[in-house]
Amino acid sequence: MEERKIALREILKKDPADVAEVLSELSDEQAAELVHKLFLRHAAAEPLGEMEPDESADLVAKLDRKEASEILARMDPDDAADLLLELPENVQQELLSRLSKRDAEVLTDLLSYPPDTAGGLMSPEVIPLSLSMTVQEAIDLLRRRQEEAETVYYAYAVDDEGRLQGVLSLRDMALAPPGKELRDLVIRDAVTVPVDADVEEVARLFDKYDYFALPVVDSDNRLLGVITVDDVIDVMRDEATEDIYRAQAVPLEDRVDTPWFRSLRLRLPWLSFNLLTAFLAAAVVGAFESTIARVAALAIFMPVIAGQGGNAGMQTVTIVTRGIALGEVSKGEGWHLLAKEILLGLLNGIIIGVVVGVVAFVWKGELYLGLVAFLAMGLNMLAAGIAGTVIPLTLRALRLDPALASSIFLTTVTDVLGFAFLFVLARLILPAI
Repeated sequence: MEERKIALREILKKDPADVAEVLSELSDEQAAELVHKLFLRHAAAEPLGEMEPDESADLVAKLDRKEASEILARMDPDDAADLLLELPENVQQELLSRLSKRDAEVLTDLLSYPPDTAGGLMSPEVIPLSLSMTVQEAIDLLRRRQEEAETVYYAYAVDDEGRLQGVLSLRDMALAPPGKELRDLVIRDAVTVPVDADVEEVARLFDKYDYFALPVVDSDNRLLGVITVDDVIDVMRDEATEDIYRAQAVPLEDRVDTPWFRSLRLRLPWLSFNLLTAFLAAAVVGAFESTIARVAALAIFMPVIAGQGGNAGMQTVTIVTRGIALGEVSKGEGWHLLAKEILLGLLNGIIIGVVVGVVAFVWKGELYLGLVAFLAMGLNMLAAGIAGTVIPLTLRALRLDPALASSIFLTTVTDVLGFAFLFVLARLILPAI
């Protein structure tokens, strides 16, 4: 018993992020028990806010409803809203009904925003100030209501109708004379985030301006809340993971700890689709079976032509997809990008094609084989550059994620065309020589 008390005492000394890590490593029953003990010491809210929403929701669902609602009331509203989104509708409503009217209204408002927008990411915990206040009056107000503030870096000035007038640096306020009015310190041309902005656009704004926090406003410029950089880091991490998964056609729900039977169900459809594309490439090879029988050396260069085209195409897909994600490729710039990749495809194709052609000639002592390998490689590298540009741009035009299964479509193009170029050219050139 004494050891358990000591262990809990040590956990209470840890940073909330470290406590969240401890909770994630425990079994569900052990984690729920620890959360209960933390709750009794008013120390459960912050660690749950540091966990992934689905994990914290699983723990909260195992708690007594009264206890769970009290933890929600102590959490940052944006974290509490993320947790609630992971719970069934009936559990959400039950927990909200146990909260105070104000807390319930705040969370209900946050839940009304799509989770992938600035509204779903923001915290409403912001203390608006009036420009007519003196520095001392503003500092006194912030001290009295410090627990309500999400950020300690900036303060925000609004008019009588709640419209944002500008941003105030707390550093400037701390160094200014106590009697100085806020209107003399305010930064008028403040960078703001529309409440309906996509989370990727929010991340781009933080990356561009290097702020610790940005105010969120509605269409009338009324201050609704604030987004802090720690929330944006979470978004950037999730978006990067999502892009990596989709680029390789991996289901987003699949993780290292996903049960094998669920992973099988998630992965098998994509693998089946990939199998169909592989049969398509095999059909091309089968159509030229007689050519391969006459010149068996062609089979040696099949993986070289197709593989090199796939590698070149993935370079282009990666660059184009990332450019789209960062807002570097506007709707009208697709043709310029395509022209660049066609030029690169031609140049890479000529250089790599010469190397392959020379190797084929030296290895087999057949001039026509070197010529076929050179031309096939050059054409497939050109096709890879075109496909690597067109595929993500087309997916964007269809309002789909450009990273979605690009690798599968690209591999199909480079395999099928690589084999086709090799065998068609061999069939055309062989009789002539």
